[in-house]
Amino acid sequence: MGKLKTFTRRAFLVGSAAVAGGVAFGAYLVVRDPENPNLEGLAEGAASFNPWVRVDASGVTLITPHTDIGQGAASMQAALIAEEMDLEWADFDIDFGRPAPAYWNTAMGSEGAPLLPWDDGFGARAMRGSMDSLMKVIGMQGTGGSTSTPDSFVKLREAGAMARETLKLAASQRTGVAVADLRTEAGAVHLPDGTVIPYADLAAEAAQLEPVQDTPLRDPATWRLIGKDMPRLDIMAKSTGAPIFGIDLELADMARASVRMNPRKGGVLNGFDASGAEGMPGVERILEIPGGVAVIATNTWYAMQALDAIEYDWGPAPYAPEQADHWAALEAGFTDANLDSEWLNVGDVEADMPDAEVLEAEYRVPYVAHQPLEPLNAIVLVEDGGVQVWTSHQMPRFLQQQVAAITGHDADQVTLHNQYAGGSFGHRLEFEQVKQTTEIAVQLRGTPVKMTYSREEDFAQDFPRQITMGRGRGAVRGGRVISYDTQIAAPSVMRSQIGRLGQSLPGPDSQIAAGIWQQPYGFENARMRAYAVEGLSPVSSWRSVGASANGFVGEGFLDELIHAAGADPLEERIRLCTLDDVSARVLEAVGDMSNWGEVLPEGTGRGVALVHAFGVPCAEVVEVTNTDNGIRLDRVWVAADVGRIVDPVNFENNVKGGVIWGLGHAINAELTYTDGIADQTNFHVHDGMRMHQTPEIFVRGLENGPVRGIGEPPVPPAAPALANAIFAATGQRLREMPFWNHIDFV
Repeated sequence: MGKLKTFTRRAFLVGSAAVAGGVAFGAYLVVRDPENPNLEGLAEGAASFNPWVRVDASGVTLITPHTDIGQGAASMQAALIAEEMDLEWADFDIDFGRPAPAYWNTAMGSEGAPLLPWDDGFGARAMRGSMDSLMKVIGMQGTGGSTSTPDSFVKLREAGAMARETLKLAASQRTGVAVADLRTEAGAVHLPDGTVIPYADLAAEAAQLEPVQDTPLRDPATWRLIGKDMPRLDIMAKSTGAPIFGIDLELADMARASVRMNPRKGGVLNGFDASGAEGMPGVERILEIPGGVAVIATNTWYAMQALDAIEYDWGPAPYAPEQADHWAALEAGFTDANLDSEWLNVGDVEADMPDAEVLEAEYRVPYVAHQPLEPLNAIVLVEDGGVQVWTSHQMPRFLQQQVAAITGHDADQVTLHNQYAGGSFGHRLEFEQVKQTTEIAVQLRGTPVKMTYSREEDFAQDFPRQITMGRGRGAVRGGRVISYDTQIAAPSVMRSQIGRLGQSLPGPDSQIAAGIWQQPYGFENARMRAYAVEGLSPVSSWRSVGASANGFVGEGFLDELIHAAGADPLEERIRLCTLDDVSARVLEAVGDMSNWGEVLPEGTGRGVALVHAFGVPCAEVVEVTNTDNGIRLDRVWVAADVGRIVDPVNFENNVKGGVIWGLGHAINAELTYTDGIADQTNFHVHDGMRMHQTPEIFVRGLENGPVRGIGEPPVPPAAPALANAIFAATGQRLREMPFWNHIDFV
């Protein structure tokens, strides 16, 4: 049994204890640093001082293990290392590296801990420490939860500094010049007499040295890259259509396949009749795989056409078949038996409140698909000595396990060649397309198999964003909100996702409550309850996960209370923002940017929302105008505090993309089920935001809090800010997405 398999089973048991509140890891496991994976097979004359830097006679290669799914993670990681190594921008190669425990995510444990972001008490620090230790012990390499930047910010600069100082030491030993008299610039060591020795020329000598430890990091005042606009390393290829994504890959003698799985996700295949496809052009083989059928053809299009010609007998859905049943289950889900956790209970929300006005409201958020521009795909080659996989994936080491379980190899014998992903934001946390490709490759042993989903198959097999129902009850008095009680009923994303790995979730699922219970508001009376409802569609992480739905519920209902109180939406939020001063500054910033309070033309309205998610307070103001042709989105202002902005232009692009993603899905998108099958099959019925709908967007990044990521936080405030703006412009309160079911848009 391979090391990975052993580690992971044990670690989840340990993790249960950690979440439950206290665990003592063996000191050896926690203190021990994982091996540097670059040393395995390192060529003669090459040097690797740590898992992130490799130098040889041809130049410098930086290892950027966080998966790049369009958020610019590869460039961000490279910039942090290059800053300390004094490399010129892009004067190096990058490599996603091989899956390894050395790339454990130092931020994912803290992010997963059920704690308020500003809680720095002893108990909170102890739990974060336990969770971080757990991540190290199991070697949890993963990309998600906007953790790439906080995970990388210090350790990758340390890796660069270690490489720089070790190369200086090599130069010192060669020349006899003291290290203190050497400096580095543009990928080379510079001697006082003007001699320049490129790093590549020092690789062989540096490889013989122990890497220099505990090197000081650059003073931020001297940074050349961090905090400056940088052209992303992938921008040229993506702008010119160069082959860069997994779907572009071509291998010699590669078989091409597509699959048709039971559209009732998780249902069985009772049988099929392939006689209509067997004689079709290009068809080479038709194979049964668990839960579906694969066609091998001379090209992918022929394979997809043949799949359409096959008759299938599919088993029933292992969940409620009709959409109405899903909503009914949520309506009935607010019971003690389903109570997953009570995340917040302050004061007494049920006490009599004389002279208070009480409001109640219900909100609904539908399933939505991940709909990446690049349909899911993979290439798998199964051989006796090991397995190779080419695809983009956010959990490389779990992928090794999933593949090994099918092929019978040890997980360590599975090599993942990670790729750039054409979008997805959570879709590539799942393993189905890789498992299906592996099943085919096992039957074509020795031949690389490229499997590509059709767009329709991608929609059908997607584990979507969770459906959500929220209920709010609150009270206002004297122009203020005095009571705020919210309840969320939804399927558990984490249980659904981890369950497909054969694991169980220890403790409650914080994502059912995310986006509400971590809000920075200091209500006099407040309660937040989360209910986990079973029997619905399997779901998965979708960009911003629980907060993507709950932000709409929480900030929409708060806006109703503020309106009933007769208070200003921005000023009342700032007044309530007593738990986190950073959040208050974010609200003040977005008010300043938008000139909040100015007199607007007739028919124009603004809405504001603040959602604290993934450790980032993000506030948005949306301005709309009610026209004869429907609601027109005019402008959006966004302020977010991530502690430190590595690349301002990429930060701005991530924020704008998140806003467009959030607004587009709030307006246009839903996934519904009939007979257990998703009704929406492609973009034309699950529409993103179009150019003519897109507003002008203004962004301001703040740097007051701890270092955080920005991939997910801009999404949750978009929907409530838009709904609140529409209310301000029209008087119509929207409590259900997608909004186009209730109001017209230009």
